[in-house]
Amino acid sequence: MRETGQPGTPERGRMLPGAVGPRRDGGPRSWPGRRSGSLLTGITALLLLAFVGVVGGAVLVSMPSARGRPVVFPTFGPPSGAPAPTSAAPTPTSAAPAPTSAAPPRASGPFDGTPAAAFPQGEAGIVLPAAKRTGPFTEKQVAAALAKVRKVLVTARLDRRFMTDDDPEPLVRQFARDARAGLRKAFASDTFAAYATRLAPGARLTADQPRVQGRISYRATKDDDGIRILAVTTNFVWSYAFPTSSTVPGDGLVVVHDTVVWSVPHPDDVESSSTGLWIEDANSYAANVDCAAYDKGLLDLGTHSFDGPDGPDLDAVFDPAATLDLPDTC
Repeated sequence: MRETGQPGTPERGRMLPGAVGPRRDGGPRSWPGRRSGSLLTGITALLLLAFVGVVGGAVLVSMPSARGRPVVFPTFGPPSGAPAPTSAAPTPTSAAPAPTSAAPPRASGPFDGTPAAAFPQGEAGIVLPAAKRTGPFTEKQVAAALAKVRKVLVTARLDRRFMTDDDPEPLVRQFARDARAGLRKAFASDTFAAYATRLAPGARLTADQPRVQGRISYRATKDDDGIRILAVTTNFVWSYAFPTSSTVPGDGLVVVHDTVVWSVPHPDDVESSSTGLWIEDANSYAANVDCAAYDKGLLDLGTHSFDGPDGPDLDAVFDPAATLDLPDTC
């Protein structure tokens, strides 16, 4: 239903030893059915209509080859194994059959009865690891890179003005100058959904702060061109509350789980226009989302369905450690 891509390397202006070399322009990367800039190397966005609901068939996403190289894509389908029993067998002395399932507790708040009830609120859920000297990056450089990533996460996933405005520039300006053209192309399509939240027209959140749970790690490495980079990996679950008349736990929530690899090149290895933040890779899924809106990369509350035994497990949807290979129900 959504895009999937292969790992690769963004095109950065490389600094040649002893001189300022010309900017390298490797051309735009390929996306299924569209073109992107050289910012992102691949996005997987899987749509899950319900937390536990009717499951669709396996999804195979195809994509044109990148620079003549064939691209291999994963398939996604229902998890293996038999579903757990949901009812008790009636006893011989029962006057009536036992109920098939217990009624869920009535939710008074949008997060009640779900794992998100225990998540931190908003920015409090984005906790940075301690900055330490890593490879060629000093402690100060690591701290600066982590601060950039945190600021981008707050804008992309929590800033309500950004989520409702059409202007992506408050986010775009936080990236390296050479990365911005690719970002603008992503926002002109729908591929931004793997790392940023935009609400569908008419959609609105409740006054409740989104609940956030996840972790951040980093390491020093090199890209395919030998440029030294500090790669920062974020893995978060973002739970948004939408108005609903339902009192069933989770019915008013849209949950997004993303994993993004951000990078900062070493300033000695690139031109000044390429210093700053980039995105190496991004993957995400959304649960309980309106499928038509999410086809455009936008969030709105979906239609609830809790009667299927083969849908994604409720706890897995809210678990940052869970796989993103969950059933697609759109």
